[in-house]
Amino acid sequence: MKEIGSFQEWRDIVEQEPQLGLFVKTNHCSVCEGLYPQVAALAEQYPFPFYRVNVAEVPEIAGQLALFTAPVVLLFHEGKEMARFARFVQLEQLRHRMDELEKWGTADA
Repeated sequence: MKEIGSFQEWRDIVEQEPQLGLFVKTNHCSVCEGLYPQVAALAEQYPFPFYRVNVAEVPEIAGQLALFTAPVVLLFHEGKEMARFARFVQLEQLRHRMDELEKWGTADA
């Protein structure tokens, strides 16, 4: 997963990528650390890019995306949020929504 280092970088990514995933973490979050490798392994199975951001380092993103907890996994299609999974992410539900996002991408092509 590519790391996002600034809010401007995030805005550029959302404008350029037709589909993407975002893993949001924060400092000292054991749930974040435990979930990240599972989401990263899942992300490798899909054609759209996945990014990660630490909201302690890019706090503007938390405000702009209305993030109140961590971890959060967000899926975007054409710049719009299409799915949100927060805190205790069920990987099967995430996989299902990622499958939908992949199908939408093929339909657009």
